[in-house]
Amino acid sequence: MVLLVVATASDPASIGPAAAFLAMPGWSPGPPIPEGMESFTNGNVRLLKHERSIVAEDDLDRRWQEATGEAVSEVIFLSKHTAVSNRPALTVHPIGVPHLREDETPPQGGRPGWAAVPDPRIGPWFRLMQKVAADQGLVPEFEVRCFLDAFSISESTDFNTDCF
Repeated sequence: MVLLVVATASDPASIGPAAAFLAMPGWSPGPPIPEGMESFTNGNVRLLKHERSIVAEDDLDRRWQEATGEAVSEVIFLSKHTAVSNRPALTVHPIGVPHLREDETPPQGGRPGWAAVPDPRIGPWFRLMQKVAADQGLVPEFEVRCFLDAFSISESTDFNTDCF
């Protein structure tokens, strides 16, 4: 099984980390993917570069397996997010918009009424972000907003770092 990292060429917050990955030793061109996507391989990691919005790219794991024969264990999207606070943010979260009904249209795209099962590595990523923030003298801010409508919470909720 392979880990699929997805980067959007038009998003600087996505393509910057992708370029850093590709600058590391061991990367080689990957298999051709339909729809004009570039791919690269390094061990069991696959980096996929595409031009469309990430929210317009459904079922990349299935599409990758159909194109290459490789099963995907997890998908990581490199993307730009804006926090409600409007401060620059690094975020880790499962995908989906579960708080909307299936007949509603999500404002940023995606599938209404659905969310992916969270990756078990999200907890360790949050703890790593907490450590990096402490080491750099930054104030970690954990913002929860995916389920606000579902729980009738009217604004974002900030948790202190002991939460994770």
